[in-house]
Amino acid sequence: MAMIPSFFYNRRGNRIFNPVSAFDVWDPLKDFPFSSPHSLISRENSAFVNTRIDWKETPEAHVFEVDLPGLKKEEVKVKIEDDRVLQISGERNVEKEDKNDTWHRVERSCGKFLRRFRLPENAKMDQVKASMENGVLTVTVPKEEVKKPEVKAIEISS
Repeated sequence: MAMIPSFFYNRRGNRIFNPVSAFDVWDPLKDFPFSSPHSLISRENSAFVNTRIDWKETPEAHVFEVDLPGLKKEEVKVKIEDDRVLQISGERNVEKEDKNDTWHRVERSCGKFLRRFRLPENAKMDQVKASMENGVLTVTVPKEEVKKPEVKAIEISS
């Protein structure tokens, strides 16, 4: 870990950014002040980039927590693909526009989002559960108990 710059890790030493991951996307236009609220390119990218997910491993399960403020559970899809990939996707729709409205600032993202995670071998793929409460999606993937190899003491003869 000493050879990797410290900004890739949080205070606890856990990795927070993977510079070579195919799923980390940098959007150079994210903070650019567009004059129109209908800049779909930046808003769609923003929705993808701003979907924040925490993945923690407990002794019993892998737990994914996804911030999805303002979305209903019907607007979110959770899938497990054959090759042990958890896929979380959905879409936040654009609000209806009224011709008399004057927009001063548009920061809430809209558009589609998609995140994928390759699950480890100890994941029980057939027992995955998902729930959504207060804009937070929680996906729980139980773990199989890893059997520890049996250790047998061998008596040494003289």
